[in-house]
Amino acid sequence: MFGASGRRVGARVESAAFLPDGSPVQAPAHGETKGEFAKLASLAAPIIITQLSQMGMGVADAIMAGQVGALAGVTLGGNLYWPVMLFLSGTIMAVTPTVSQLDGGGKRAESGEVVRQALWIAVVAGFVVTIALNNAEPVYHMVGVDPLAIPLAAEYLAAISTGLVPLLGYFALRYLCEGLSWTLPAMLIGFSAFCLKVPLTYALVFGFEPLGIDAIGAVGCGWATATVMFYQFAVMLIVVARSRMKSSELFTRFSFPDLRVITRLLQLGVPIGLSLFVEVAFFSVITLLVGTLGFAAVASHQIASNVTGVTFMVPLAIGMATTIRVGFNVGARQLDHARATVTVAYSFAFFWGVVSAVLLLVFRHEIVALYNDDASVLPVAASLLLLGCLFQVFDCLQVASLASLRGYKDTRVPTALVLVAYWVIGLPFGAALCFGWFTEPMGVHGFWWGLIVGLGAAAVVLSARLYRIARDEARILEFSGR
Repeated sequence: MFGASGRRVGARVESAAFLPDGSPVQAPAHGETKGEFAKLASLAAPIIITQLSQMGMGVADAIMAGQVGALAGVTLGGNLYWPVMLFLSGTIMAVTPTVSQLDGGGKRAESGEVVRQALWIAVVAGFVVTIALNNAEPVYHMVGVDPLAIPLAAEYLAAISTGLVPLLGYFALRYLCEGLSWTLPAMLIGFSAFCLKVPLTYALVFGFEPLGIDAIGAVGCGWATATVMFYQFAVMLIVVARSRMKSSELFTRFSFPDLRVITRLLQLGVPIGLSLFVEVAFFSVITLLVGTLGFAAVASHQIASNVTGVTFMVPLAIGMATTIRVGFNVGARQLDHARATVTVAYSFAFFWGVVSAVLLLVFRHEIVALYNDDASVLPVAASLLLLGCLFQVFDCLQVASLASLRGYKDTRVPTALVLVAYWVIGLPFGAALCFGWFTEPMGVHGFWWGLIVGLGAAAVVLSARLYRIARDEARILEFSGR
């Protein structure tokens, strides 16, 4: 799909000849696509486990909060926290393509300074956002969600935001490891964090008499999550300090904020953060609006969102690995190899989209029964999963395209495209169907049709953008030096 470009017009270069700096393009050897698949798979496999572990923590929260009848409060709290957190972590994600390109270009020792400046971003931004989240209760009143759920949502926010700064520090160190093609530490830390999170959440939510722990209800989900965030940062700090990551020279010296480096990171990372924020906020705003439709709609929507979120972890992990491989190959000036990576990632995304759609179609009733046994919730949640089958392929293709573009350091235009697809097309369409602006009200199902349309639009425009950028070698080389 994204093969060699051949001769291009104007500033484009001929892929079979020489790069602008006079060096020859390194064409892929026979079977390069197969080789890229092996490299991508070796990177992605640990990331899949990492992401599933992360998602598993959310599933555990949803199940336990549902058991104490507080799923709506935890859901509403999370729908303010997670979009903001993902914006910040996405901004710091600029570390991954920056480090991977440095690594590909033989400049691994320069990675340490990049991460030191990313940590300054994490500390300052993390503290500011933590204060804001602790004073976010008026937002719920403005939206008009169920007043009974607001106190718990505010308490949950106050608890979980305690761990925001260490979580961002963990991400900066994790992206260093991943940018240097080492994804195993995040997997081991993520899985161990999941193993710690589940019993800790249970003990705080329901109480654990043998250890003298009193039950504090669903707010315990937030405190358990914050505790695990401190754990992840501490362990990742030890790993980076005492492993082969020493070659990044992260701890060789202390660095004060360097506005030049920070500016470059923000120019690359803010659009990444915005693209994550736009997507997750798209889902979160829908959840807040669904909150006006009553308990059954909120619970059903949360269950279906949680399940489709689990299936999304696989293409998300493949996408992260794709960013690493594309960035490395660009840094090494192996542009045909980068295109081979994109082809493999895109093909796998389509395959997984089909597989996950079939799984949801066949097992949707059994899956929702794991979350709740309320007769008013189960059929609605199952019907939402049926709609979720329709956007699985779209969701996989758009994340593969975005991740590939990040490897090429193309983040601004893709963010604008995502914004239009979700907020200009998907959200208004879903709201119109939900509240019956032009037809009979469809309730929560209307918003899920909006998800289908929004994700479909994103998949189309991002794929077109990727096809163009992957062939524009002059532009790739220009941006790889930034």
